[in-house]
Amino acid sequence: MVNVFDLFDPANSAHMPRPEGDAIDAVERTMEQSRAELDAGAETGRILANAAAAHGGRIYETHSARAKAMIDNAEALIEALRAAQAAGTLATDWGKYLRDAGERAVLAADTLRKRGDIFLEHEAAGCPPVLIYDYEVVMDGRDLPHPSNYMLLRILPPEGVTVNDKRRPYVVIDPRAGHGPGIGGFKSDSQVGVALREGHPVYFVAFRSMPEPGQFLSYVTRSEAAFVREVMRRHPEASRPVVIGNCQGGWATLLLAATNPDLTGPVVINGAPVAPWAGKVGENPMRYNAGVLGGTWIPMLLSDLGGGIFDGAHLVSNFELLNPGRTLFRKYTDLMRDIDKGDAAFLEFERWWSGYFLMTEPEIRWIVEQLFVGNRLVKNEARIEPGRPVDLKAIRAPIIVFASHGDNITPPQQALNWIAETYADVQEIRIRGQRIVYMVHDQVGHLGIFVSSQIARKEHAEVTSTLKTIEALAPGLYEMRIEDITEKNGHKHFTVGFVERSLDDIRALDDGTEDERPFAAVARASEVQAQVYDAVLRPMVKAMVTPTGAELTRALHPQRMSRALMSSRNPATAPLAAAAEKLRETRVPAAPENPFLAAEALWVEGVEQTLDLMRDWRDMTYEMIFHSVWGSPWARAFGRTHEPRRTLKTTDELRGLPEVAGALMNIERGGFAEAVIRMLILLAENRGTVRRDRLERSSRVLTQDEPFRSLGAERRAMLIHEQTLIATYEPERAIETLPLLLITPEERLLAAQVVQYVPGALDDMAAHTLALLQRFREVLELSPITGDVTEDPLAEAEAAAPLARATRAPRIKPAADAAPLADADS
Repeated sequence: MVNVFDLFDPANSAHMPRPEGDAIDAVERTMEQSRAELDAGAETGRILANAAAAHGGRIYETHSARAKAMIDNAEALIEALRAAQAAGTLATDWGKYLRDAGERAVLAADTLRKRGDIFLEHEAAGCPPVLIYDYEVVMDGRDLPHPSNYMLLRILPPEGVTVNDKRRPYVVIDPRAGHGPGIGGFKSDSQVGVALREGHPVYFVAFRSMPEPGQFLSYVTRSEAAFVREVMRRHPEASRPVVIGNCQGGWATLLLAATNPDLTGPVVINGAPVAPWAGKVGENPMRYNAGVLGGTWIPMLLSDLGGGIFDGAHLVSNFELLNPGRTLFRKYTDLMRDIDKGDAAFLEFERWWSGYFLMTEPEIRWIVEQLFVGNRLVKNEARIEPGRPVDLKAIRAPIIVFASHGDNITPPQQALNWIAETYADVQEIRIRGQRIVYMVHDQVGHLGIFVSSQIARKEHAEVTSTLKTIEALAPGLYEMRIEDITEKNGHKHFTVGFVERSLDDIRALDDGTEDERPFAAVARASEVQAQVYDAVLRPMVKAMVTPTGAELTRALHPQRMSRALMSSRNPATAPLAAAAEKLRETRVPAAPENPFLAAEALWVEGVEQTLDLMRDWRDMTYEMIFHSVWGSPWARAFGRTHEPRRTLKTTDELRGLPEVAGALMNIERGGFAEAVIRMLILLAENRGTVRRDRLERSSRVLTQDEPFRSLGAERRAMLIHEQTLIATYEPERAIETLPLLLITPEERLLAAQVVQYVPGALDDMAAHTLALLQRFREVLELSPITGDVTEDPLAEAEAAAPLARATRAPRIKPAADAAPLADADS
């Protein structure tokens, strides 16, 4: 800062700002900005080139291969037609095919009539959950201080299944994304079925089709918290409940756990879009919809047209348009082709798919604005309600994330990238005492994650089995790996391992974050559009909408109309039921070798490929338009205010956190329990991979044996957290101070045997694991290892002479001139 005299003093002119200097500074700033814009433009060009190459290459490879296959099939069809003509059966085959096709068409139409009847009956009943299990209502969200349309159901175990109320209960939260609840339990091989067979009490969070008046998303979260508290009250002797969230129920589960960190046990989120901006260029086009088709103002308008209610049928239509060849065409041609196999599976699925649920305008606006368009949950900017922020770091329960490369709705990047966006590194995960386990399937689709029997029998079954022991894992980030090994008595047995991972492993699933910059401009544009709509258009729209008109818009929605018009209430479908019943008695299917069946299959394949080609071109066009518009210089400047991500702590800042300082102060304090836990954590970090059989032995020691059993879950978790911090930041001192925790030779020998028991036989140990065990013994002044420890030493010791107390009082290293402290138990 200069004063007016210095400013005009010629002697100080060299040090004072001058107009010519201002001009030079302006040129330099312009050049710097130009350089940055050129770099950004080059990056946009690279993204566009990669997108065009990825889409173009996939279109060429996929459709050229399918076209070649169609040509081969066409040639085979021509040969078959020539053979039939030579045999003189062509006309006969044609007649038999026409009769067969006509009969199948009538039977398929009758199935659609049944679907229409089921749709109307289901809506008239209020769209109850499509669970195959009986259930009873435990709590109703309408009766809570903040009423919602949610309710807690207790699943009644089927005949032959026994539930132990002392086992950890399971709470399943299904997605509310247009459809109704029940997808997590409408098969015996499902999340609900797997948990019941393991003897766990199972509860289901369901919801009615119509929201309560004035319902907010925060009311839903409050209801879910009340439900979990009720489950805990009903099972006082059990561990805290496992909460499973499917798809949209996944991020809802994270909201629940983040705002109520004291409630839940392990949290399982399956196919949940937590980081919706993420994805790979050329592979995940759904994330571009807001930038191409419109932002938050679209659901606001649709809600206003519905009288303040958003119709979930709009979301279902969007899902179907993701793959129209499958959902709008092939689904029905497959039904007609296979109608002789029955229609039970088709109708079972359609009962759920055709149940359309509603949301209030504030609910859908929060979801779109805070999550999908704004990405605020990952950026730590989300507010569940005024003055109540949502911080994913607040979650204390272990988190298990299930994603799949075959999921075109929630790709692995959207399911997992929030981890790398939330934590600075794995050390921070450990500092906060968190355990995050993820699993990525190679090919299963989005719905298959929840409904596939194969996934239920393998992945969900192994997750359920692993949840018994997951809290014995040291805090950190792990990938769960499942491999087939043997088959006994008709059942496959799997080996499960937990591989330690870093945040770079999560980032490696993505292709960088530069392609996410344009979403910031979309988020800001969406906010502006919503404000303009709210101030200018909304008053007029609301003035024109009446309750009757709103109900009419829902009734006339194409999703509902297409089903209602095919129901028995339409007089035009009256002959279908009788004709179909008669056809089932006189049905004469065409022979499988009939060439016209092959011609039909060829036509179906051709139409489906045409629709798929249109879909692929559409997806490529959307992505190219998105990056061309929102990656432009104007859009980058416009969205710059919305680009910043969550501020992450540095390594020095992490070490300075009170949790770390407090743990390191206790490095020389503790007793038998602290010493054993510390050595087990050092072993786990030394191995890098933890097999489930070893984890089960560790869990047995820490939960069933004294002195650990008497600690209780919370105290045990605190010790594991504290010793993890010590082992992470001071691994050498952690080993050197073990003798201060284990005073007597008997304690030291027992602790060393326990720690050797967990990793198993010596022949199965890696060299570095064995070396670390030997070092423990050396520090504790014990003889080297001479053989395997095959039985639980604590169980044997407890049977002979139980330890007097669960854990020892803190031991403090005495001063050099002081006499050693007596045993704290004396």
